[in-house]
Amino acid sequence: MKITFQGAAKTVTGSRHLVEVNGYRILLDCGMFQGRRKESFELNRQCSRNGGPVDILILSHAHIDHSGITPCMAKGGFNGDIICTSATRDLCAAMLMDSAHIQERDVEYVNKKREKQGKNPFEPLYTKDDVVKAMEYFIGIGYNRKRRILPGVELTLVDAGHILGSAHVVLDIEDKDSGENVRLVYSGDIGRPDIPIICDPVPITDGTDILIMESTYGNRSLPPYPEAEKELERIIKETYQRGGSVLIPSFAVGRTQQLVYTLHKLYNKKSIPPMPIYVDSPLATGVTDIFRLHPETYDKEIREFLLKDDDNNPFGFEIMRYTQTVQESKDLNQLKIPSIIMSASGMMEHGRILHHLKSRVADHRNTILVTGWQAPNTLGRRIVEGQPKVRIFGEEYPLKAHVEILTGFSGHADREGLINWASAMKKKPRRTFVVHGEEESAMALSESLKSEVGFKQIDIPDMHQTFEV
Repeated sequence: MKITFQGAAKTVTGSRHLVEVNGYRILLDCGMFQGRRKESFELNRQCSRNGGPVDILILSHAHIDHSGITPCMAKGGFNGDIICTSATRDLCAAMLMDSAHIQERDVEYVNKKREKQGKNPFEPLYTKDDVVKAMEYFIGIGYNRKRRILPGVELTLVDAGHILGSAHVVLDIEDKDSGENVRLVYSGDIGRPDIPIICDPVPITDGTDILIMESTYGNRSLPPYPEAEKELERIIKETYQRGGSVLIPSFAVGRTQQLVYTLHKLYNKKSIPPMPIYVDSPLATGVTDIFRLHPETYDKEIREFLLKDDDNNPFGFEIMRYTQTVQESKDLNQLKIPSIIMSASGMMEHGRILHHLKSRVADHRNTILVTGWQAPNTLGRRIVEGQPKVRIFGEEYPLKAHVEILTGFSGHADREGLINWASAMKKKPRRTFVVHGEEESAMALSESLKSEVGFKQIDIPDMHQTFEV
């Protein structure tokens, strides 16, 4: 058996891991690289061209850094199964179409410049038609339902508790080369216990032979979720008292729904001022509708909340509005009263959040609330770093708005959560690969797995590195 790491190697983006066994090629995730636009564009283009033939694709979840190159496979002639949970399939239908729209729009903008320079035009990585073709190959399955996907290979998806539909991938393999039965576990992104809406991550208690494990926060501890709620309450009150608005660049899947639900609870308790709240993201609006379709994934807290809440809707209440049109989005920039505006993208690289930042970033009364990891070389990372000036739509603006960083809403397990998840394995892996983390984080987790959990052989792969296991 061979494993080649084609992405998320010493970085937190572009997850793509190729398993070759018994003459078959199994791809675990097919993610898009995110970060500096030019570099990401080239990496994604290379990835879409050079991946080689694949027999089957398994998606751990719908986030674009795990699923975003999937339409390129269909565009390149792939016609195998794309297997994931039913919720992931539904989310991908919305998210990949949105990604295609961004590809087409960005390339159209770039090509106008290239035409003036006498250069050949670019093509988008993929189009909406490619997404439609890819969706024909999706197969949604339930958690804990073992399924034979290839001769000698059985798949089980286990709830990872990261976002709606996220899964750990468990492959039980009859390895013909070694003559052994081998279990391979790919953690995907491991969620945090006690985060609202979705269930807690389920550990693989019986263990595995080979483990591919994420390390996003392998060297960090995150505050407990209740503290994050209190901090959110404080930030909103202080901004309201200054007469400002709270801008929340929010990931459309998971984070937006968590924040809406939390604001709903705070409003019901009269813990925050009755300022209008807007979700200004067509994708987030569509994704929230998908959340409503999957109550089977809800945890006990939100089920009890539904029984007690007058609106009977965790994602909507009387002072909350989901914008529907471009004009409604533009009107938000004319508001003269304190408000809360959630908008994509989460890393502030594109989307409607840029228009809201442009009109509010230079006003000290306002707050930019960052609730998720920001990739290097993104506008979000520059704002988090506190650079005195930021460039939006090609123009520089002074960064005078307050910047607050709230990590307690993260959907990723922190160092302790990762160690606890690994410690639950009765059978320790003979080989572990640490991925999906910047190098410092991956190294820290590797050392902790050795010293605290007793894992033996641990590798931190480089991009495109292949291992015989």
